Amino acid sequence: MFTIAAPETESLSQIQDKINNKTKPLGALGKLEDLAAQLALIQQADHLTISQPHLLVFAGDHGIAQHGVSIAPSEVTTQMVMNFLAGGAAVNCFCRTSDMTIQVIDAGTKLEPADHPQLLKQRLGAGTADFTRQPAMSRDTAFQGLMYGAEAVARVHQQGSNLVGFGEMGIGNTSSAAALMAALLDLPATDCVGRGTGISDEQFEHKLALITRALAVHQAKLEDPLSILACLGGFEIAQIAGGMLKAAELRMTVLVDGFIATAAALIATTMYSAARHYFLFCHCSEESGHQRMLEHLEAKPLLNLGLRLGEGTGAALALPLIRAACEFYNNMASFSEAGVTV
Repeated sequence: MFTIAAPETESLSQIQDKINNKTKPLGALGKLEDLAAQLALIQQADHLTISQPHLLVFAGDHGIAQHGVSIAPSEVTTQMVMNFLAGGAAVNCFCRTSDMTIQVIDAGTKLEPADHPQLLKQRLGAGTADFTRQPAMSRDTAFQGLMYGAEAVARVHQQGSNLVGFGEMGIGNTSSAAALMAALLDLPATDCVGRGTGISDEQFEHKLALITRALAVHQAKLEDPLSILACLGGFEIAQIAGGMLKAAELRMTVLVDGFIATAAALIATTMYSAARHYFLFCHCSEESGHQRMLEHLEAKPLLNLGLRLGEGTGAALALPLIRAACEFYNNMASFSEAGVTV
């Protein structure tokens, strides 16, 4: 499907020397130094640039939502898509402040949204099947989802973008992400299931029981990442995973948002481990299980703001830090340039 190679590392010592010789104590810029080094490896350039950054927000509905595992019904997914298109959501606010272009993609909502110039329709269906009873989708549909996501990223790359973030909207998608996490990491559902949008204790116990049942129903089929995605995934998660893999193939910088986007990253890196080198993890979600996924991926998120909204909000908020890392790497004086003696 994809041809992904890790960045060349021959220049790593030169990159680190450049960072170390800036007018500051060693390591004084903390995670920004690691961020600059990763960007320099990805771009293989002495001067770092962020060109036409895009945030792709994929929307899809989930059959498991009919069991009341969220505070809202599936219809809210499409309502929020229209809110994104009107510019009224949190992610729109943060994209405006970060000067980031947002694109909304209908991956398969229950109610198809009206056409809009900023809406890309890549529908895999009107929501997934209830994965507590049958696979969420077929293997062919999961594969098509990967390809649709790849096509969306290829378009923004052709427009000159070298950085892409991923967000999502889908009532019930924390259930899918938790189930994917459990299957991919071979963990019990109790280690993966959280409260999503803020459900009650009763709803939480119901959600946990449903995901435990789903893992048992599909146990014999959870053999490889594509089968796991087909059994337990979401249309938006499939497209995000494919988009991430295409971005890595194109050597773009990938901004990974919260719990659901990280589940997609987990799928992507399980399929192609080299893709991990292109991923920047933007924040640590309040959703139960996210920290454990980040630890598995050896990820040190840039932000910890107590977010649990999704939409790509963490990715949009992290972009100014990424720009700051580029700026200090490019323009901060070295000791010799500044005439500073240490």
